[in-house]
Amino acid sequence: MPANYKAELVGVLGYPVAENPTGVMQEAAFRATGLNWRYLNIEVKPDGLADAITGVRAFGMQGINLTIPHKVAVLPYLDDVSGDAAVIGAVNTVRREGDQLIGENTDGKGFLRGVRVDAGMDPSGKRVVMLGAGGAARAIATELLLAGVEDLLVVNRSVARGESMVKHLKDNVARSPIRFEPWQGTYRVPDDVDLFVNATSVGLYPDVDAMPDVDLSAARTDMLVADAVFNPPTTRLLDAATKRGMPVLDGLSMLVYQGTIGFTMWTGLEAPEQIMKDALAEALGVK
Repeated sequence: MPANYKAELVGVLGYPVAENPTGVMQEAAFRATGLNWRYLNIEVKPDGLADAITGVRAFGMQGINLTIPHKVAVLPYLDDVSGDAAVIGAVNTVRREGDQLIGENTDGKGFLRGVRVDAGMDPSGKRVVMLGAGGAARAIATELLLAGVEDLLVVNRSVARGESMVKHLKDNVARSPIRFEPWQGTYRVPDDVDLFVNATSVGLYPDVDAMPDVDLSAARTDMLVADAVFNPPTTRLLDAATKRGMPVLDGLSMLVYQGTIGFTMWTGLEAPEQIMKDALAEALGVK
C-alpha cells in the first residue's frame, strides 16, 4: 500500500456553499498528485461555526477554507493567525500544524500572483485604484501595499467602512501610501492610474448584467483592469475594458492561485497549477 494512500479531509465552511467551485480544482489536484484526499463543501450557519471548528479538530482535518460569512468570525476559534492575516483581519484558509489550527489569508497573495504571472505587471511603484472595502478588498490592499505600490486609492460607497479599512492598514502596514475617497455617483477613473481593481461583488452570479458605476473614458488604454469576480469570468466591467483596448485580469486568476497556495500549505507538495486551472475553467464553462 503506497504511503500516500491514507485518506485525509479538507473542505470549506460557509453559508451558502453549494455554488463554491473550489472543491473541483482541489480534487483535480489530489488526483493528479496521487493523494487520497477529499474536499468537502460543508454548509455551516453562523451560529454553528464554533461546533464546526470543533468538528474540524475531531476529524483531524488537514485544513479548511472559510467563505462568507465566516472569514472574520472564525478568528476566536483558531490557535494562531499568521501576521498578514492578522493585518487583514480575516482568514480564508486554515492549516493544521500538529494539533494547532493556524489561520492564513491567501486571497491577496492569489490576486498578486495573478497580476505578476498572468498580467505580467510588477505592482511596485504603480498607482492603483480599488473599488470596495470588504474582506477581499482588505486582502488585496494588504498585499499591494506590501508589494510596494506608490499610491493606493480606495473608493467605496460606505464612508465609515472605507475610512475604517484605510485607517487600519495605515496603522498596521509600514509606510502605507493608502487613502480613501467616497464613491458618489459615477466614478471617473483618472489618467494616471496603472491598475484598476474591482474588489466588490458587483457582477457576481446571478447578477451577471451588473457593472460597477464607473467611467473608463479618461483612463489610459494600457491600464490593467482586474476583477475579483470569478463567476462569470468575463464580467461586464472586463468586457467594457476590453472594448477600449485595455489589458484585463479576470477573477479566475485570483481563485486559482489562492487555491494553489492553499494546496501546498495543506499537503506540502507543489500544486499542479495548470490542472487546477483547467478543472476550474471547465466547471465554470470557460472555453
